[in-house]
Amino acid sequence: MPRMRLITANVNGIRAAARKGFFDWFAGQQADFVCVQELKAQQEQISDELFHPAGYHTYYHCAERKGYSGVGIYSRHKPREVIQGIGWQDIDSEGRYLELRFPRFSVISLYMHSGSSSEERQQKKFEFMRRFMPYLQEIRRSRRHVIIAGDWNIAHKEIDLKNWRGNRKNSGFLPEERQWMNELFEDAGFVDAFRVVDQRADQYTWWSNRGRAWEKNVGWRIDYQIVTPGLGKRVKSAAIYKDQRFSDHAPLTLDYDFHVPL
Repeated sequence: MPRMRLITANVNGIRAAARKGFFDWFAGQQADFVCVQELKAQQEQISDELFHPAGYHTYYHCAERKGYSGVGIYSRHKPREVIQGIGWQDIDSEGRYLELRFPRFSVISLYMHSGSSSEERQQKKFEFMRRFMPYLQEIRRSRRHVIIAGDWNIAHKEIDLKNWRGNRKNSGFLPEERQWMNELFEDAGFVDAFRVVDQRADQYTWWSNRGRAWEKNVGWRIDYQIVTPGLGKRVKSAAIYKDQRFSDHAPLTLDYDFHVPL
């Protein structure tokens, strides 16, 4: 049976995560793809071989601003095409989208905006969501198998965060954001791959650094692998790795009954 393993992790600074043992852990995971977000580094700062793991093709899309955003993908398989950015200058300057294309299959590392720092950033997030939905609908029409892995910065349902009652007016759990996720799964027809195999509560991927949130498991599930329906039927298992902490997010690993087309 073919098995494809994909890991996504918001590393909250790739160099900081490396110091905490991220690449040592990575080496034992036997992943086909590892998508990372929030590099917080420029290309020249991650030229060392540590950031180009043996056995993988390494691709980064860094933000123009130093110490900010940025996404990457490590791939065991050489893609036909590498697409750095979505083609929108304001988004691409922040390094939020990286796509590897194979025949009729794509892996995308996505870092969606956080709106928690200011009302202005929340409006920027809404603007991105408005433009991104037609783009996602186009992906669905393309009939490609696609995995969009990353930090979407939205908890979809009440089960996806501990303190949902107290967060209904906060970025990441606003009614408009949740409705957008409904459209993504219901109207656009994408699949939340994790929930195909794990329906349990208290499954989170991010914890605030305040109030002993990690210790008490007061978290949010905002990191996803969102897939086209054909791949949704091929999800075999899912795991959130919490034995070590590389950042304020935990890596999310999914296995698919799928053979990467080359």
